[in-house]
Amino acid sequence: MQHKNGNSRSRRSWAEPYKIKMVEPIKLTTREQREKAIAAAGYNTFLLRSDDVYIDLLTDSGTNAMSDNQWAGMLLGDESYAGSRNFDHLQDAITKYYGYKHTIPTHQGRGAEHILSMLTIRDGDSIPGNMYFTTTRMHQELAGGHFVDVIIDEAHTPSSQHPFKGNIDLDKLQSVIDEVGVVHIPYLCMHATVNMAGGQPISMANMRAASKLCHDQNIPVYLDATRAVENAYFIKTREEGFENTSIADILKEMCSYSDGCTMSGKKDCLVNIGGFLALNDDELADRARNECVIYEGLHTYGGMAGRDMEAMARGIEESVSYDHLHARIGQVVYLGEQLLAAGVPIVEPIGGHGVFVDARRFLPHLTQEQFPAQALAAALYVDSGVRGMERGAVSAGRDPDTGENRKSRLELVRLTLPRRVYTQAHMDVTAESVIDLFEKRDRIRGLAFSYEPDHLRFFRARFNPIGGKQILDDSPFSTQSKSLSDTAKI
Repeated sequence: MQHKNGNSRSRRSWAEPYKIKMVEPIKLTTREQREKAIAAAGYNTFLLRSDDVYIDLLTDSGTNAMSDNQWAGMLLGDESYAGSRNFDHLQDAITKYYGYKHTIPTHQGRGAEHILSMLTIRDGDSIPGNMYFTTTRMHQELAGGHFVDVIIDEAHTPSSQHPFKGNIDLDKLQSVIDEVGVVHIPYLCMHATVNMAGGQPISMANMRAASKLCHDQNIPVYLDATRAVENAYFIKTREEGFENTSIADILKEMCSYSDGCTMSGKKDCLVNIGGFLALNDDELADRARNECVIYEGLHTYGGMAGRDMEAMARGIEESVSYDHLHARIGQVVYLGEQLLAAGVPIVEPIGGHGVFVDARRFLPHLTQEQFPAQALAAALYVDSGVRGMERGAVSAGRDPDTGENRKSRLELVRLTLPRRVYTQAHMDVTAESVIDLFEKRDRIRGLAFSYEPDHLRFFRARFNPIGGKQILDDSPFSTQSKSLSDTAKI
């Protein structure tokens, strides 16, 4: 990666802004072992045992490596049931960096989504947003609402080079308002660094305009701030006028265009558990605290131990470091550029928290009813022990009114990078496996459901390969069940 202010003559190598203090051994497996493991898991990477995974790119949620400063804070946990000093530290950090007045801690992000949905959504309401997220939409639907996608069209085209594919289409948003009426729109759900679009950011200009459009019509705006810090990095590096603005100042301005946020602290905040609902409205915050007591825990811990709140408070401060973000997103770019150079179709521009492989173009011989993204994720695990996850038709689920499968326009395999966990060598191994699969992609079979849960099926569904016993029909190489340690390039 080139330094931000460098040129081709002064190009220098870069390295992670940390050094390793502790290591966790990971197991190397054989092809035969992986074939048995994925079959036992019903060809769903979520159901694999972590002990059977070599490089785990399933998610960046709660998989981060904490700093020595965060671990030191863990020893200062105030585990008092009420009034923990660590809650005060967390609330102070949220107010300082995100700017919100009230903090309601939750066990993780979906706890915040649950509380916000219960308090604001009435039966029949429509909730516009810049592409859905699975648990967010589920909570909205369970509260009686209906999500309406108002993201720009470019977000649905993986090859589009639009720098802010997370932007809200203001005309679409106004059309929803005109169609259903302000009274039936509880809020605009504005996502930062849109996950389902491939980790694509929203611009500051678009946030400002969408906020004004809604606030002029008395519609609240709530931000999904789970990866807002990464979005701030993209604003700094892609949007004119922010080149010399700090990440912290960009983040605070972003949040100023909303009335509150839901937050999974397991991402940007660099911790393994926890989340929060942050609000500016005094009355709504009071109601939210009541719901927190019922569903999460007392309003000064909300499902987190004091030590977890302290780690999150310190993680928030670390998260806004430019050097941290430059290395974190730089590692994602490093993996993505290797795939692009080999002709592997991915979502472009390369996103913030992972590389999203376009399974439609990768596996053109499979129809969407054969779940190509799910099949590719399973095949990748068999090939190398790398665990990714599906973001396509399986994740989209069924329409609650018709019961029919939703036809997602994107069919992606997400290779999500935990923060401060893996090295560039791990990215090389991952790239080599994806590229090798791309060269023999016609050997990957589709999948059919053998078990389908009622809700959020991508977590627990099970599948069978179509037309054979193995997901990867690699018969010419079936005798090669060597360990990765036997075949690695040393």
